[in-house]
Amino acid sequence: MKVLVAVKRVIDYNVKVRVKPDNSDVDLTNVKMAMNPFCEIAVEEAVRLKEKGVATEVVVVSIGPKVAQEQIRTALALGADRGILIETEEKLESLTVAKLLKAVVEKEQPQLVLMGKQTIDSDNNQTGQMLGALTNMAQGTFASEVAVDGDKVNVTREIDGGLRTVALKLPAIVTTDLRLNEPRYASLPNIMKAKRKPLDVTTPADLGVAMTSTLSLVKVTPPAERQAGIKVGSVEELVEKLKNEAKVL
Repeated sequence: MKVLVAVKRVIDYNVKVRVKPDNSDVDLTNVKMAMNPFCEIAVEEAVRLKEKGVATEVVVVSIGPKVAQEQIRTALALGADRGILIETEEKLESLTVAKLLKAVVEKEQPQLVLMGKQTIDSDNNQTGQMLGALTNMAQGTFASEVAVDGDKVNVTREIDGGLRTVALKLPAIVTTDLRLNEPRYASLPNIMKAKRKPLDVTTPADLGVAMTSTLSLVKVTPPAERQAGIKVGSVEELVEKLKNEAKVL
């Protein structure tokens, strides 16, 4: 079984995001970049399926500038077999990404597509669902457990009321949630091996996808700074401030 995993290059989650002085976008100058945490979980799950003998090949695909090869190499060091970079400098929106992934799915014909439920930059939580609609493949979102059983995959989904398990007929798309697994660290020998693994570079034009955008970024502003808290001497004083100052009672 071939597993296709989509990964994205984002600002490292440990880095404090800065906004450009003109509020036109996020400032990426000299900022540490990394693989989206939810995508790491998807890679880990694919590698585990391979270790169990369920998957025979794990292919990682990313969309972005040439430097996004770093994140693909990271996935290869974690255990993926080969990588594909769709190289573009254009701004990406969810529908465009879904169309590009659809073209890769049609070319690679994977039995299972794994991807993070969302990215920590745009935070849209749309691409997996859009890809399912475009490819007419079954989809299981917010997965906390994935179990392949013959020509089906059972996906335990995290929902507001608890957990729901759905059985999807392969080929299928699964988007990963936080509690699915704990991603491993790449060892130095595997990092060295990853440099020799195949990584193909293509473009949206090669895949027949037009990079047209229907969205425009109007303004980016940092969140308002929280005011410092105060200490109160008694419950009565707390109630008085909540009633007369905060006016929440």
